[in-house]
Amino acid sequence: MAARASAFRALAPAKVNLALHVTGRRADGYHLLDSLVVFADMGDVVTLRDGPGRAPGLALSLAGPQAPTVPPGPDNLILRAARAMGAKGAVEGLAFTLEKHLPVASGLGGGSSDAAAALRCMAARSGAALPGGDALLRLGADLPVCMAAAPSRMRGIGERIDSLPALPPLWMVLVNPGVPLSTAAVFAALALRDNPGLPDLPEGWPDTESFCAWLQGTRNDLESPACTIAPPVRAAIHALRRTEGCLLARMSGSGASVFGIFADAGHAGRAAKALRAHAPDWWIAPAGLLPPEGAAPKALAP
Repeated sequence: MAARASAFRALAPAKVNLALHVTGRRADGYHLLDSLVVFADMGDVVTLRDGPGRAPGLALSLAGPQAPTVPPGPDNLILRAARAMGAKGAVEGLAFTLEKHLPVASGLGGGSSDAAAALRCMAARSGAALPGGDALLRLGADLPVCMAAAPSRMRGIGERIDSLPALPPLWMVLVNPGVPLSTAAVFAALALRDNPGLPDLPEGWPDTESFCAWLQGTRNDLESPACTIAPPVRAAIHALRRTEGCLLARMSGSGASVFGIFADAGHAGRAAKALRAHAPDWWIAPAGLLPPEGAAPKALAP
C-alpha cells in the first residue's frame, strides 16, 4: 500500500453572509440566526506538514499580508481545532503554516474557515473522520458551515446547515474599511432580537439579477447597529452601491466587511479598481463563488 502524503494544502475560503436574520436569543445568551451563506474562491491558505525531524507538539507559523494581525499563541483556532481532532499523540510533530490574506475579525469567517481547512488537511493526512457537529460547535458557531464550504442556509446557533438550490454565477467585490468592530458590541446594540426568518426559498434562480432581486427581500439585521458603531462600514456600502453594475451591496456577518454582487467578472473587476482609487487604505478583493471541491486539500510533493 502506498504511503500517505505527509504534506497537504487547502484553501480557507472567505465566508460571505448574503443575508443574516436574527430570529431570537436563547436563555444562555446565544443568538438564533437564519442566514444565507456562500464561499468565495479566495481566502487564506493552510498548509500542514509532518515527517522526520519535526519538533514534538503542534507548531503554527504565519505568512501573508495579514499575518501581523493574527494572534500566534496556543489559543489560535487552528491549534485548538487540531488538538480537538488529535488524540494520544496523533498531533505530535505537526506543523501548520497559515498564509493570511483575509482581514482578522472582519465578518468573513476567516478564523473558522482557517480551522476548517486545518481539519480537512488533518483528515486527508491520517484518513481519520472529521469531527461531528457538536465538536465543531464547541470550537465556534461558524465551524459547521465553514466545514461544509458550500452555499448553505445556516440556522439556530449554527448547528443546522441545509444546502441551497443551485445558484446562478455570482461575482463579488469584498471590502473592509479597516475599522475595528466587536461582534459582542454589535449584538449588544441590536434593537430587536426576535425578527422574522428568511422568506421561503424558491427552487432556484434563473440568473444573477433574479437572485439579487430575491435577496432584496432579505436583510442583515446586524448592519444597522454596526454602521452606528462604525460609520466607515456605511461609507463602504454606499461606495459599492455607486459602482457601475452593482446589483446589491450589504454587510457580511457582524462586519466590518461588506460585499457587492455583480452580474459578471468585468463589472466586478472595474468596481474593485474604482474603489481602490477612491479609498486606497481599504482592503478590497474581487472574487467569484468557490467551485465544488474548491476547499478540498491537495497533497504536496515531498
